Amino acid sequence: MTDKLTDTEEVFDLVVRGGRVMMPNGTGPREIGVRDGTVAAVAPLGAGLRGASTLQLEADEVLIPGLVDTHVHVNEPGRTEWEGFASATRAAAAGGVTTIVDMPLNSIPPTVSVPALEEKRAAAVEQAFVDVGFWGGAVPGNIKDLRPLHDAGVFGFKCFLVHSGVDEFPPLSPAELEKDLAELAAFGALMLVHAEDAGTIDRAPHPAGTTYASFLASRPGSAETAAIANVIERARSTGARVHILHLSSADALAEIAEAKAAGVRLTAETCPHYLTLTAEDIPDGATAFKCCPPVRGQANREMLWDGLADGTIDCIVSDHSPSTLDLKDLAHGDFGTAWGGIASLQLGLPLVWTEARRRGFALERVVDWMSARPAGIAGLQRKGRIEVGADADFAVFADREDFVVDAAVLKHKNPICPYDGAALTGVVRRTYLRGVPVNDDVPRGQLLRRSPD
Repeated sequence: MTDKLTDTEEVFDLVVRGGRVMMPNGTGPREIGVRDGTVAAVAPLGAGLRGASTLQLEADEVLIPGLVDTHVHVNEPGRTEWEGFASATRAAAAGGVTTIVDMPLNSIPPTVSVPALEEKRAAAVEQAFVDVGFWGGAVPGNIKDLRPLHDAGVFGFKCFLVHSGVDEFPPLSPAELEKDLAELAAFGALMLVHAEDAGTIDRAPHPAGTTYASFLASRPGSAETAAIANVIERARSTGARVHILHLSSADALAEIAEAKAAGVRLTAETCPHYLTLTAEDIPDGATAFKCCPPVRGQANREMLWDGLADGTIDCIVSDHSPSTLDLKDLAHGDFGTAWGGIASLQLGLPLVWTEARRRGFALERVVDWMSARPAGIAGLQRKGRIEVGADADFAVFADREDFVVDAAVLKHKNPICPYDGAALTGVVRRTYLRGVPVNDDVPRGQLLRRSPD
């Protein structure tokens, strides 16, 4: 719809009007004026802002800031048959995600040097339907590459303390972790840690066969608590900023909370699968549910929700880790050989909202966990909120509309996820990137760089 304009009126590129517009100070009736991709004005509904185009929200819609997913495995170049920038960013936009930060694996080469980062950027630049940033990787022997990657604009660095699942991205030893943390502390960079203890996992039963309980026993919660204790101690001694990835074991919550209270520079995330699925409900042979660390029991899930509620867990991100169908070993359902990763980039918001509303959480809390907080951890200063000066990244969300997941129509490259057939609440009807509707035929995403020091 286009308003009729006069030459003397201030005109915005886009004006959004609605009874529910979510801003940091609350949700209410507002008008938003967008100019040059940025939120340029906020006014009460009825103020009459004028726009070259307008968006009038329906009564059942709420305008929310575009989500920020800082844990996405795009896998391109090198394993583009698993996922790619075009398919991943289309899926992101369909789920209301307007910014992703790509993990340094499972692409080939992994993002562990500046030349590898440039290969990743070259692959993404003409395919991105939403904005894309990049994490660097910290692996044995690349400490000399960390500062150059930081200067080249990565948002921080990821490391593993256990085998990553791909040989080209090996884990750090405890001594290597400490050296890298000291290096990163010198220039204020963030280390993301896949925190499972290799020794604990080596001593656990080896997973094999179709029984989910066998796989769960192979990745015990004690592996997470041991690794997180190690990370906390080394973060304390070096002064580095550390972020715990994909927390699945609630047993570590008390130690995380204590470290935060003591001033350790520590944040933590969890993922939709740990908040929505339970080990008790996973059928034998259902390798679509396999991820590392694993989905645990119902009591553990409830404690993770408590950790979100009290602030011990800072944010929710997808850990979108897709693969081809054959790598999930669907024919045999063997948890010992299947790839460990869950594809859920498009579904994160309705998954979390469906569970959160049952527990009495407001939509504002969910959006904060999935937008403002991950943006803040990554240092994405213009993302994650609707306010003057921020990027005009929005999702139009029908928060009461129900639907049933059909994996075959998701925009992920490979049609497999553990939520096929799940009944969820909350539909993303439209997504806007810097004030323009995302169109599946026109990639308008930008490649983001960390703000200069």
